[in-house]
Amino acid sequence: MTDGTETSVTPESAETPARSAVLRNPFAFGFFVTLGGLVAIVLGLAVTNLTTILIYIAFAMFAALGLDPIVRALERRKVPRTWSIVIVYIGFAAVLAGVLLIVLPTVIRQVTQFVNNVPTYFNEFMRSDVYAYINANFGDAAGDIVKQLQDFIVNPSNIAAIGGGVLQFGVSLATGVSGLVIVLVLSLYFLASLPMVKRSFYSLTPARNRSGVADLTEQITDSIGGYLMGMVVLAFFNSMFTLVLFLILGLPFPALMAVIAFCITIIPLVGPVLFWIIGSLVALLGDPVGALIFSASYLAYMQVEAYFLTPKVMNRTISIPGSLVVIGALVGGTLLGLLGALVAIPVTASLLLILKQVVIPKQDQKI
Repeated sequence: MTDGTETSVTPESAETPARSAVLRNPFAFGFFVTLGGLVAIVLGLAVTNLTTILIYIAFAMFAALGLDPIVRALERRKVPRTWSIVIVYIGFAAVLAGVLLIVLPTVIRQVTQFVNNVPTYFNEFMRSDVYAYINANFGDAAGDIVKQLQDFIVNPSNIAAIGGGVLQFGVSLATGVSGLVIVLVLSLYFLASLPMVKRSFYSLTPARNRSGVADLTEQITDSIGGYLMGMVVLAFFNSMFTLVLFLILGLPFPALMAVIAFCITIIPLVGPVLFWIIGSLVALLGDPVGALIFSASYLAYMQVEAYFLTPKVMNRTISIPGSLVVIGALVGGTLLGLLGALVAIPVTASLLLILKQVVIPKQDQKI
């Protein structure tokens, strides 16, 4: 039984201790808020200055995860992990050296030849039946566009502006080479310490959830490694198909187009379509009939790759809806360029896996 008295609540009595402290010491409160803002700005500037290093670390980790399936395959054949890593990196160095010694000189020669022959290609195209058909249907507008494009490309000042100058190109090339070396060295350390890193990460989680976290982490790392290796294999098939097709049809710059095909088609879904357009346009400069055959043949190959090769090669990875692949590639490409588009897909797959195995089950348990 209550005594019938009610405790009145006034605004003064409802005032929290934190609020009263603020009112009593407004200067101290403002000082600490300002100090917190300055610390946040300093941390933001530090992260901005460390962006390049953080990108190197991220790419090195992805490279280590991509090479880890090969290392584990050698481990299953009773090869110690240390020797497995040595074998993998020696093989990778041999492939890289072969590309540099065999393919790179040919590519440089064909790039130089392409730049020198651009005016000739434009003149031949303007005398071709294809241009006559376009000009007959679209009038003088087509000729004006081609003429303006030709004048722009052959103008040395425009070429220098596009490239940012010879000095800037050299600096960019040196930066890219040094970045590649840093990524390779970091990936070697990450690959060697990957099991220890995983065990340390598992020990930081609560014991009741440790097995689930370990299983989820293994699925994510296996999926990323399988995805990266699968995309390298598919890109290699693309480059070989392009090389053979360009050689058979007698189209210009087969080695150059094979390298471009490998670099572009390593991005799933978006890459093959983009290279189909680029390859068809370059082939059109050499032979319109050959360009038509290449366009039709590569379009057929894209269907074979989508419905036969990709399911066989990517059987260990997480299936991602096509719309998310496109969105992820666009976001990654906008932020970090070609490599960003490549890395964005396994990141998207990992987020989907966490969503399916962590977020959705927790929501299902709620009533």
